[in-house]
Amino acid sequence: MLTKELVLDLWSKTYNTEGKPDWSHIIPYYDTNIYFRDSIQEIRGIEEFTAMTERLTKRSKDLKMNIVNSVMEGNIIFLEWEMTIKFKKNPSSVMYGSSRLTLNEEGKIIEQRDYYDLWGDIFDNIPRFGKAYRRFMIKKFG
Repeated sequence: MLTKELVLDLWSKTYNTEGKPDWSHIIPYYDTNIYFRDSIQEIRGIEEFTAMTERLTKRSKDLKMNIVNSVMEGNIIFLEWEMTIKFKKNPSSVMYGSSRLTLNEEGKIIEQRDYYDLWGDIFDNIPRFGKAYRRFMIKKFG
């Protein structure tokens, strides 16, 4: 049965301080019918979810996760995080986001919804372009 403390422990081992991320120790805590959604994709099933983690591992040169806050209420675990990712030819980018994990009756993750501003956080790390992007967003949507 997953608890907030176990999730924090598992997540801290997933994104190590040197090298590639590794999800092999946490995949058993996901239900075979996992539903995952984030800003760019929607995935159903453990095979597709595992394939997604493998793609992220191949694309990233380094990945670190800092859990800032966590709360568990009932069968929901909510995490606020800062992820530093370095792609092969680009400088490191910090992405700020949160994850809502929904546990099933067996205590496995049946749904994960990640929330983050992919483009804004990446563009912020590109000199001059980040500021232009933020001005555009404020003008059009702020």
